[in-house]
Amino acid sequence: MDQLSLISEEAAELDGQIADIFRALSNGFQKLEKVKDANRKNRQLEELTDKMRECKRLIKEFDREVKDLESRTDAVTNRMLSEKKQSMIKELNSYVALKKQHTTNIEKKKIDLFDGPNEGIPEDNVLLASTMTNEQLMDRGNKMMDETDQSIERSKMVVQETIDVGTETAASLKAQTEQMSMIVNELDSIHFSMKRASKLVKEIGRQLATDKLIMAMLFLIVMGVVIIIIVKIVNPNNKDISDIPGLAPPAQSRKLLWHEK
Repeated sequence: MDQLSLISEEAAELDGQIADIFRALSNGFQKLEKVKDANRKNRQLEELTDKMRECKRLIKEFDREVKDLESRTDAVTNRMLSEKKQSMIKELNSYVALKKQHTTNIEKKKIDLFDGPNEGIPEDNVLLASTMTNEQLMDRGNKMMDETDQSIERSKMVVQETIDVGTETAASLKAQTEQMSMIVNELDSIHFSMKRASKLVKEIGRQLATDKLIMAMLFLIVMGVVIIIIVKIVNPNNKDISDIPGLAPPAQSRKLLWHEK
């Protein structure tokens, strides 16, 4: 860091920013190992991908700065700067490969949700970083990041489909809940109506019982009066039965006087 500051302030600042991103990537992947939920792991991988994109941009700026310094610095300094850049690229590629490994593991767990199983990387296509030029390293890193970006996009589609299904399920449950609430309200209303009807039936029953009692008493009274009238008519001289008010006593039989001629 101090040696770079003596060579170029801008190169030293870029080196510091890249180093900070590498520390953040290292901590991020260590935390990612402990995450079990696939959706949460995808979100963290997206954050780490953004950091790697930013790191790649800074490395490109660092490379441009190194090329500008080639004509103004000696061969030893140029070699040191080139090795520094190559070290940055190797470290970035290691994180890209680590991210690809995590993405592949996630896709294997959700293989039925994708178009088909992931194909392994042929060994012929794997090049040792020590035998690759800077341009090859950059191309390889770009290719790996593009592949991981595509995997992330597929994961995003799966997550979005899951969210859509969850939204539809929640809406259906809400509608069913509202329908159940309406049914419960209707049942409460029916219960109240039945309770009120039962009360009215009891009141009508008591009223009918009272009316029957009154009718029975009136019937007994009328029957008593009729019996008294019949007894009076049959036996008008019976003194044990008092006269009924308003009823005239029976007329006395008249004796006809026959005058003898």
